[in-house]
Amino acid sequence: MLKAGVLGAGHLGKIHLRLLQQSENYELIGFYDASPEVRKAIADEFGYTPFDTMESLIDACDMVDVVTPTTFHYECAKKVITAGKHLFIEKPITNTIEEAEELLDLAQKHNVLGQVGHVERFNPAFMSVNDSIQTPMFIEAHRLAEFNPRGTDVPVVLDLMIHDIDAILSVVQSPVKNVSASGVSVISETPDIANARIEFENGCVANLTASRISLKNMRKARFFQKDAYISVDFLEKKVEVVKMKDAPEQPDDFAMILQNAEGIKKQIYFDNPDVPSNNAILDELDAFAKAIKTNTTPIVSLEAGTEALRVAKMVIANF
Repeated sequence: MLKAGVLGAGHLGKIHLRLLQQSENYELIGFYDASPEVRKAIADEFGYTPFDTMESLIDACDMVDVVTPTTFHYECAKKVITAGKHLFIEKPITNTIEEAEELLDLAQKHNVLGQVGHVERFNPAFMSVNDSIQTPMFIEAHRLAEFNPRGTDVPVVLDLMIHDIDAILSVVQSPVKNVSASGVSVISETPDIANARIEFENGCVANLTASRISLKNMRKARFFQKDAYISVDFLEKKVEVVKMKDAPEQPDDFAMILQNAEGIKKQIYFDNPDVPSNNAILDELDAFAKAIKTNTTPIVSLEAGTEALRVAKMVIANF
């Protein structure tokens, strides 16, 4: 088992502590939080071992899970990597592209693996159709959330939209050609609502909307490609796959047939895969353990996290 520790014991940090303790791939060594009061409270309530310094926790671990506020990601991650320990780090990877690129160089220099916590990659709905999404040419994503003061220290693009940016980059796999965007600050000092149009070199266009002041929660993406439409509901864990194929000579009475102006007939059919239930955070942590044990590239590598941040920054720059 890999010895694991957590840096940061806030809302998400406590979730990671619980799941690392449950995992069969890790031995939870303990945690560090900058607040002595938080360290004592977490230790008293849950029994996790508190460490008095960040460095002492890092030294005791094989893998360190950084779940601090984004502004501290770079500082913490640099200490983890230079100590020769594997790094799991929450999204966004860092505050700036320069910081992320330095972490990439350091990870290569110290021969350690890193994974970024873009948890929607492990959403069972997205995973169930991942192989079916082949060269999408138009993508539409909506990520709407009710207001929560937690996370408003960064623009909604880095708080919410970056989830969809990462997922879309993973399936399009083409360089970004152009970005246009708009953002509005309503209640925070940074934009609370944003819309972005991302154009890729292969011709694909993605239209993304994110809001953290909505009246209801929504996390949906729709992928349009030749002969197929795929809808993913990240929140409800549901998918809808509509495909078209050449109509048979003699379709049955219940077949749905479309005929275009050239007389070509297509049959519409539904191919909705089963969506198993899972704990996406536990799955991403366990996937990282597997990557460490087999010395293979993590599913959401530091490079992927850096690219998602790069595109997110392009969106923000276009406000």
